[in-house]
Amino acid sequence: MDMELSPLQARVIGCLIEKEASTPEHYPLSLNALTNACNQKSNREPVMKLDESEVQQTLDALIKKHWVSEKSGFGSRVVKYQHRFFNSEFGGTRFTPQQMAVVCELMLRGPQTPGELRSRTARLCKFTEVSEVEQALNALMHHPEGPFIARLPREPGRREARYAQLFCGPVEGAETGAAVTAAQPVAASEHARLEQLEHSVAALRRELDALKRQLGQT
Repeated sequence: MDMELSPLQARVIGCLIEKEASTPEHYPLSLNALTNACNQKSNREPVMKLDESEVQQTLDALIKKHWVSEKSGFGSRVVKYQHRFFNSEFGGTRFTPQQMAVVCELMLRGPQTPGELRSRTARLCKFTEVSEVEQALNALMHHPEGPFIARLPREPGRREARYAQLFCGPVEGAETGAAVTAAQPVAASEHARLEQLEHSVAALRRELDALKRQLGQT
């Protein structure tokens, strides 16, 4: 992946992707609308307080990189902006709507678990099951032009690992596609071992209950 965005650039692109999907009637966005989107208090982590000059400087940098373009409607004097972040007529790389929604959420809210992504992408696309989110994550990790995301080590007390986007550079301690693939057989073996132990414990409990009944200790 031959690109790296600053946190502000990721916020701008994430907002453009989000509004294109959630409010297409208001897309592309004016500078004022985009600034408001960047400073939203909901669905954002961290919450930012950017002014229009900061957003404009970020847009100018993205335009030079060909990741954003200007678009003005007929008779309109207000300049509006649209992303050229994959899935556009300008680039060859294509993401599914689900993959694009996952990338968008990771840009706007930082690392998240598959369960969190399923609920938070509802306004952008539809995931019926968490397994569908995991499929999208796996495709982004093993994309031939990627990896675009990485898996973080599972935190104590969490059932699911979190995933982070890599458009802002490598994430310390994160596992990329190759490492995750190598770890999958180990995880499967560990799961099978735990299931076998659970069956053995259940069988021992049944034998103990039967012995108690024989001894009249029920």
